[in-house]
Amino acid sequence: MAGKRLSRRGFMGAAGAAGWLAAGAAAGADSPAASAPPPAGTPVIDITDLYHPPQDPGDNVDLVAAYALPGVDLRAVVLDVTERYRKPHVTADGAYNDPLGGRDPGFIPVHQLNCLFQRDVPAAAAPFLPMRAPEDPMTDASPFQTAGIELMFRVLRESPVPVEIVSFGSARPLAVAYNRNPQLLREKVRLIHLCAGAAPRGFLEWNVNLDVHAFVRILRSDLPVAIYPCGTEKDAFDLGPHNTFWRLPDFSLIRRVTPPLRRYLAYAFERSARPDFLAAMEQDPPPEVVDRIAALPHNVWETDVWMRAANHRLVRRPGAGGRIVPAGEVKPDDAPVRTELLPCTIDVDDDGQFDFAPTDKPSNFSIFYRADPQAHQAALIEALPELYAGFAVNEPFPRRS
Repeated sequence: MAGKRLSRRGFMGAAGAAGWLAAGAAAGADSPAASAPPPAGTPVIDITDLYHPPQDPGDNVDLVAAYALPGVDLRAVVLDVTERYRKPHVTADGAYNDPLGGRDPGFIPVHQLNCLFQRDVPAAAAPFLPMRAPEDPMTDASPFQTAGIELMFRVLRESPVPVEIVSFGSARPLAVAYNRNPQLLREKVRLIHLCAGAAPRGFLEWNVNLDVHAFVRILRSDLPVAIYPCGTEKDAFDLGPHNTFWRLPDFSLIRRVTPPLRRYLAYAFERSARPDFLAAMEQDPPPEVVDRIAALPHNVWETDVWMRAANHRLVRRPGAGGRIVPAGEVKPDDAPVRTELLPCTIDVDDDGQFDFAPTDKPSNFSIFYRADPQAHQAALIEALPELYAGFAVNEPFPRRS
């Protein structure tokens, strides 16, 4: 997700509503986008363009939510890698640049979080190269680069209930899986949360640019897809009614999280490549490192996806401000910060630009909507630090008595 077509989420350059609401109301609680997840927690596959060292440390931050949020039963992490960003990528026109390349799939942060949360969530990589066409099954990709596809299939087959998939990079793993086994995805995927694109059209967003054919394939599929655009027609750093972007003015929340989680975050933000990555989870970062990270502004796109997958709500609580809470813990005097997934039709061009229109008829597509983008951002600025400060993360290697 990049603004001004320049860089990964800007980390190099800068650390018709009434009709929509009527359509959303007409869809009701029985629509795929609006229905409540199973009470025991939603089984989730996380597709993420998480690298090591990070391309954007925000990916490391957001993955914590997959482990920590009650309501999410994380079954697998599929690592979405694009070959051109495994090394420095600089073009003459400055488009989609990443001069800090020299990274590989993010197995290490997954191992770190498995250690901190005492889990054993499997991770595997997906194909590195873009698809040749929307229908490409990529049968020539190596077993290592299709292990993520096979992991998705295994989770879907073994789950007794439908699974939700969140996608925070290219749509390539989804598209390849669909091209190889469309029936399995139709039968076992409850909802795809696709965090990509721009609405309205006019800006070719970073995730779409990673693999245009893959994005087009999913938007022309019969799968249940909720689209969370990352940008508006301007760029990826604009506050619009349909995109999910918001900015945390600083990352001082690193001071408030548990020590093990602080170590994990410092390892990510420092882009550490130290090989003893588990020992790093036992050693506190120097105060000057914490100070440096705490002062950084932090661009965010994924919060609303995780709130939806976890069946959480963003509210303003009297005397407390913005809070992210489980839906069952919303109090009578809480003021909801309104967001919705609104049923729509989609018309996508071959270049990845798409149009959407509200509908009160059954549709497999929905699109994110926030009634007041400024109020949404203001509430999240208060809520996210409180959420992360409340995550219980244990010391990785407790001593035996």
